[in-house]
Amino acid sequence: MDEVEYLRIISGQRQDWRARLLYQPGLRFLSLLYRGGVGVRNWMFDRRLRSVRTVEVPVVSLGNLTTGGTGKTPFVAWLTQWFQNHQKQVALLSRGYRALPGEVNDEKLLLDRLCPGVPHYQNPDRCASAEKAIRDGAQVLILDDGFQHRKLDRTVDLVLIDAVCPWGHGGLLPRGLMREPKSSLKRADFVILTRVDQCSATELAQLQQELIKLVPADRMATATFQPHALINVADETLSLESVKGKRVWGFCAIGNPAGFRRTLEQSGFEVAGLQVFADHHHYSSDDVQEIGVQAKEADVDLILTTCKDLVKLSELMFCGVPVWGVEIGVELREGSAFLEQILQGLVD
Repeated sequence: MDEVEYLRIISGQRQDWRARLLYQPGLRFLSLLYRGGVGVRNWMFDRRLRSVRTVEVPVVSLGNLTTGGTGKTPFVAWLTQWFQNHQKQVALLSRGYRALPGEVNDEKLLLDRLCPGVPHYQNPDRCASAEKAIRDGAQVLILDDGFQHRKLDRTVDLVLIDAVCPWGHGGLLPRGLMREPKSSLKRADFVILTRVDQCSATELAQLQQELIKLVPADRMATATFQPHALINVADETLSLESVKGKRVWGFCAIGNPAGFRRTLEQSGFEVAGLQVFADHHHYSSDDVQEIGVQAKEADVDLILTTCKDLVKLSELMFCGVPVWGVEIGVELREGSAFLEQILQGLVD
């Protein structure tokens, strides 16, 4: 079973007898075992029965409860820029998830582009990375995808929740996409609801009411990811206004492909189709050919993807159709003042 098919099963899109009678019950059983393991691990960390490394500079952890899809990468870039604007030397720490042997992963490639000159240490041992970054002169460490990485102590724990799919299809791994139960949010210092423009006001209000039971209302903010331009592998740019209304073919290998499709539609594009690959997929020449053929057959003007996918490509065109990445930025809405107050306490 590939990742795309797995997501169809846990989201309920696939309802054949195998999904209902074999896969879903089996995944529920495995989720019970996973819940037990997560509970024991957190219990040990809560009581300091497992060692935690503390370093001498502020550590800002940015993470989530689910596996991918909440917008961590653009938020890491936003945080980096914030600290740089306050004259702090920043270093990024990440695991290097799904990097090919001897290479870096797509998140580092994108962050290197979004945060030029900012050191980015990729190592499953984030404690070792932290010590090296500090020796190299870092004054603030941003721990990417760090909510579950409790071996490194953090000054501030920020958690992102996708307002469109907040609870990972309603279950812990592998029945759903949640890494921890909702109750784990009690150890977060601040929660940011992302993609709030892609859900209804009623759905957002219900989610906020649910979260208030776990996180104080003044420790929540809302945010959107706003597209502002198109860019290609030659670093050429196009304004969104200049291509608004164009018929496009999309593809992506991210944690929330549905969110990318909504972004394209909300930007005024006519989306002829969207090809979805497994998160962090490394594109082959066959993939490029397949995407190009599908786009050509759909008679589109442009092929669009995420910037996270674009950094893994080298072609300006697939089968003669121009390929562009959609650049997005973070726009904080409600609750941003208190978040900035928390960050300001780290630089004073």
